[in-house]
Amino acid sequence: MKQNWQGKKVVVVGAARQGLALTRYLLAEGAEVTLTDCRPEQDLICVMDSLSDQPIRWALGGHPFEILDGQDLVCVSGGVPLELPFILEARSRQIPLSNDSQILLDACPCEVVGITGSAGKTTTTALVGLMAETYMQMKARGHKAWVGGNIGNPLIEQVRQMHEDDLVILELSSFQLELMTTSPQVAAVLNITPNHLDRHHSMEAYAGAKANILRFQHAGDVAILNRDDPGSWKLANQLRSDLISFGMDMPGGDMSGIYVKREHIYLKIGRDQIKMMPVEWIRLRGQHNLYNVLAACAIAAGASLALPAIQSAVESFEGVPHRLEFVRNFKGADWYNDSIATAPERAMAAIRAFDNPLVLLLGGKDKDLPWEDLMALVRERVDHLVVFGAASEKILNTLGSPKLGGKPLSVAQCAGLKEAIQAAAEVVSEGDVVLLSPGGTSFDEFKDFAERGEFYRKWVNELL
Repeated sequence: MKQNWQGKKVVVVGAARQGLALTRYLLAEGAEVTLTDCRPEQDLICVMDSLSDQPIRWALGGHPFEILDGQDLVCVSGGVPLELPFILEARSRQIPLSNDSQILLDACPCEVVGITGSAGKTTTTALVGLMAETYMQMKARGHKAWVGGNIGNPLIEQVRQMHEDDLVILELSSFQLELMTTSPQVAAVLNITPNHLDRHHSMEAYAGAKANILRFQHAGDVAILNRDDPGSWKLANQLRSDLISFGMDMPGGDMSGIYVKREHIYLKIGRDQIKMMPVEWIRLRGQHNLYNVLAACAIAAGASLALPAIQSAVESFEGVPHRLEFVRNFKGADWYNDSIATAPERAMAAIRAFDNPLVLLLGGKDKDLPWEDLMALVRERVDHLVVFGAASEKILNTLGSPKLGGKPLSVAQCAGLKEAIQAAAEVVSEGDVVLLSPGGTSFDEFKDFAERGEFYRKWVNELL
């Protein structure tokens, strides 16, 4: 239910993308907003200038407890840890916490599709968004599909433009889901594997945050779960909603779901089987992307999108930037940008997408995740390993001797990504694949994975 914000006193923590979008929305709704950020004023001059006509109370260079006095709500941007002393103080004063995604769900006048998972959620969200946009165009009634959340721009500023016949497709991270007390009408959990343990500290806490996307659904809502992923499938016992599953094999009994049979994707509804499309229509590499398409088809079925729209979107979809993105051929080798791979399991999926000899760029900042399985796969599949950044020592320690087990492996260690690219160029041969699939975050060198991917693209294209 949409809240009346007139005269409400709200602190927004974090003056980045989410915090600024929420601030503008709350001000437009009549709230009194205090915007606080740990960065000093001189680092936020452009931000302050862009909001100079707004009645904002600023608290910069830290988060003083006194700004909590008399506040009705504290809104936390995704990158702000809930263990921050300021947040703990707010909780001790029993001030409610929220975020832009929660407020969007409460205010949204139309159906919302929410998508989360440890891997694949951005690709899946983008594909479902294309399916929904195609469907809306086919209806030709002026309805709109809105795609955002953890992908692209926060949608909270656009909520006043939405109509009841529109559709919102929302990518949700565990950071956003931590505070959720509302669930989307169609909610998908693609998979749950180790990720963000530097934030959540345990798999139980991480999985619990992910489960919030389903926890508050009602009868008549739809849940989308992965039959082949234990972490996702475990949540089936908690559902209050209808289930559409996805996986490689046909679901048993009367269970509805997406599956693959004889190189075609099928939808099973009860006892009926509907042939949707041939697998060869998928333009994305790798088994993990087949699962992303299966998930998108299940979500589209849950949102009642028409089959022609689903088919058209899959056939035309070429992926999103920084996800197994082809950059160029250099020295007879294909160079790929998979900067989005910020966990070891994601890097493993990327490695398995290729049969060519591999030069792998691995590194960035570790998230307290296990690297052992990735290193076992590296020994089996990688010919040249280039490690870089803050996580490089941990990676090398986990790898051990490159001569123990698996194929012979050359290893180079570099300070940063640019040096890693140069090192890769020195060992590459014709027919190789050079793959940036870091396994770690970008925050030791770049502001986010997209910036890292853009610099990778730039520096690879500059190679002579």
